[in-house]
Amino acid sequence: MKKIVFLLLFISSFGFAQDNIIYKKFNSYQLNTERILKIYLPESYEVEKENTYPVTVILDAEYLFDIYVANAKLFAMRDKAPEQIIVGIFQNQNEERYVDCDYSVDTGLPNEDSSKFYGFVRDELLTYIDENYRTSLFKTAVGQTITANFINYFFIESVPVFNAYININPSYAPFMHEKLEQKSMNVDSDYFYYLSKGNFNTKKRTKSINEVNNLLKLSENEFFHYKVDDFSNATKTASVGMATSSAMGFIFKLFAAISQKEFDTNIAELSPGDAIEYLEKKYIEIEYLYGSNVKIRESDIYKIEPIIIDKSNGDYLEEFGKMILRLYPESPIGDFYIGMYHETGFDYRKALKYYKNGYAKIGSDNANADAYYANIERVLDKQRSEKLGYSVGEEIEEENIDKNNDGSNE
Repeated sequence: MKKIVFLLLFISSFGFAQDNIIYKKFNSYQLNTERILKIYLPESYEVEKENTYPVTVILDAEYLFDIYVANAKLFAMRDKAPEQIIVGIFQNQNEERYVDCDYSVDTGLPNEDSSKFYGFVRDELLTYIDENYRTSLFKTAVGQTITANFINYFFIESVPVFNAYININPSYAPFMHEKLEQKSMNVDSDYFYYLSKGNFNTKKRTKSINEVNNLLKLSENEFFHYKVDDFSNATKTASVGMATSSAMGFIFKLFAAISQKEFDTNIAELSPGDAIEYLEKKYIEIEYLYGSNVKIRESDIYKIEPIIIDKSNGDYLEEFGKMILRLYPESPIGDFYIGMYHETGFDYRKALKYYKNGYAKIGSDNANADAYYANIERVLDKQRSEKLGYSVGEEIEEENIDKNNDGSNE
């Protein structure tokens, strides 16, 4: 009775989008039936018309979809991951998951029925999403227990259709550990594989998980990125949310702004030129990997600022400023660094030009206007001192003497 009530409520919502979520009945020719999809579109989707978005496909959507969407929103809000298009497949209306994700015990591979579901996801669903939404090439698959095992079939094929795989307490099929080991050794582009486990799993499931982990953790392939979490101190239900958050942080680690750890490990000892190159390369890799065209964040610019200013006598300030002007032409920051470059080189005319350009972008009503204008005043003082033949700071001393002179010595 509860299931009937749920379905009536659910079907009545078709044709409506709530909180950027669309429910859709998808007519599959491979399955010869309709499947219910739940599609989340990012907050910016209707505004940023040029943006493309990574896609995540969620199996067991009744259980996993809302948890994943909540984490995706949080990570995107904190700039720790790109916004994503998230597609959930309902598999628990009539226990479809057991047919969808079945396999042959002799081979550990999909049987006739589950092969149809495999074709539905790869050839119908992904094609539909790519043709109807602005998607990037980066795709993630998520599953738990038997649906987690199923997503591995996409990874072990000759050309994996997903770039990242989130396996939550997987119930691995026979021989899966061997197949995964072989595939992990041979990938030649970046793939992310996440695995969670805990002592709440059955002995049989724990045994197969340990077989996989013992092999994958030894991988030395630079293109195969692997992480395992043990949530034995949590309940099985709690581990689902914990695994989702941890997996997202792992998969989208490169996307996040430069952390203090990343700075200390990879940047702190670099020369100014190498620090600028590191920053530009990081964002090229973000776009290449995730398909997200993200401008270099201002926070990352400030992160490497001390290296640019303190090392090599500020010789890279101009290059740094020009890079910022390309990224943020309306911001005064680039003009400031180029102005500083010319000021430290005693070319006060050019320094004044760039400081004035920057000040014009701020506007007099900005709280930082006076502080920025101090750069102009300082250079004007230096320029005047230079014309009068004073060293910098000397003119002020002379002016003070004149002010105190009442003419008694004349």
